[in-house]
Amino acid sequence: MPVISEKVTFPGSSGEMLAGRLDRGESPPRAFALFAHCFTCTKDIFAAARIATALAEQDIAVLRFDFTGLGASEGDFANTNFTSNVEDLVRAADYLRKEHRPPAILVGHSLGGAAVLAAAEQVPEAVAVATVGAPATAEHVAHQFGDRLEIIEEKGEAKVLLAGRPFHIRKQFLEDIAEQHVSKRIANMNKALLVFHAPGDATVKIDNAAQIFRVARHPKSFISLDDADHLLSKRKDAIYVADVLSAWATRYLAKPEGEEE
Repeated sequence: MPVISEKVTFPGSSGEMLAGRLDRGESPPRAFALFAHCFTCTKDIFAAARIATALAEQDIAVLRFDFTGLGASEGDFANTNFTSNVEDLVRAADYLRKEHRPPAILVGHSLGGAAVLAAAEQVPEAVAVATVGAPATAEHVAHQFGDRLEIIEEKGEAKVLLAGRPFHIRKQFLEDIAEQHVSKRIANMNKALLVFHAPGDATVKIDNAAQIFRVARHPKSFISLDDADHLLSKRKDAIYVADVLSAWATRYLAKPEGEEE
C-alpha cells in the first residue's frame, strides 16, 4: 500500500515551531499514533520511519516529530530537558486533536519511550502505549555523559559527545531528570502496554524493561528483540518491531465499519 508522508509544523513546549511528518495510507485513517524518537536522534532515524510506514500500511496514521532543538525543529537543545520533551509530546497530541483526531497509540524509542510513558496520562484518548529499548527512569540517560558529569555539576554545563555529535548539556537537565518519577506514572497509566527490549542492549540494560513491565498493570506484553542493538540499526530488526507493533496495536482499536468483532 502506498504511504503518503506529509511535512507538518506545530508549536512546541517553548512556543517555537517543531517539524514533523504525518505518515498515512491512501484510505482514511482508522486511528492516529504519535511517535517519540530516541535521545538526540530525529524523526528520520530508520527505526522511526519504518515503524511509521508499517502502521500507515495498517491505516494507522503516524505523527513523528523532532523534539525542540533537534533535527529541523526550532529552539536550542541546551535549554531542553525531559520535562520539555514530555510537554512537546503533549503539544503534538494537541495538534493531532485539533487538525485530525487525538492519538490512540503512543510509541517511544529509548528516552522517547520513557517520555511517552510520562506523557500518557495527559493524552486520555490514547488506549495503547509501546516502548522500544526504553529506560525505566529518565535519570538513566545521565550514564551517557561519562566523566563530563562532574564538569556539568561544577561549571553548569559541558559539551558532551553523543552518537558522534557534540551537544551542550546544562546542569538544569540533570536536575530535571533527577526529579522525574516515571514509575508512578506507569502504574497509573491504565492503558495497554507493549515493551520491546533486546537482552543484549548495551545502552539501556534489559533490567529496565523488567522494571517497566513489573510496575505496569495489565494488559501488558513483552517482546524480546534477540540480538538487536539499541538503535535497531539492522534493517531486519526495525522491520520486525514495526510488523509486530502494527499487528498488536490493531487489537486495541475499534474495528472498521462492516468488520465483525
